Amino acid sequence: MPPTGRRDIRDAVRIEALGGHHDRAAFTCGVEVLDDYLRRQASQDQLRKFSACHVAVDAATPAGTPTAVLGYYTLSTYGIRPGELPADMTRRLPRYPVVPAALLGRLAVACSHRGMRLGEHLLIDALARVLRLSKDIAVHAIVVDALDSTAADFYASYCFQRFPGEPLRLFRSLATVARAFSSENR
Repeated sequence: MPPTGRRDIRDAVRIEALGGHHDRAAFTCGVEVLDDYLRRQASQDQLRKFSACHVAVDAATPAGTPTAVLGYYTLSTYGIRPGELPADMTRRLPRYPVVPAALLGRLAVACSHRGMRLGEHLLIDALARVLRLSKDIAVHAIVVDALDSTAADFYASYCFQRFPGEPLRLFRSLATVARAFSSENR
């Protein structure tokens, strides 16, 4: 069952691919590296197919019209070396040199929308998007590199596990994501 409050934010925002009509310059989340990425690099990375950026905008704004970015996340393909994963997990994996994964590279919420569970909504949207894509391209896990321990704790609260010896690097198997979505839809 969705946590209280998530339904409200889901109705208030729309998540769409970053486009030229999004006001990137005005975005501020209070973390300069995340602000600068959206302002200066996200559209280039998207054009060069290094990452896909998805932005949250006010749902009342007609699609395609100039609008403020309320939050964003990026996704890209990734590969995990099996030796990086916990031993109990690697015992069940085939002996391939790389485990296919998706990287949730960045996730940020505008200061104006903190405390509204938009970060949770963006994360759930990213997980759902990767799950849908996994029907067409192999993805075993989703990986995040948290900027700090607060961000790592946020991901851990959504069943992400820390890589051994790397407290800011976390992963979640797509099988657990699929189970979570199927139990939520019952």
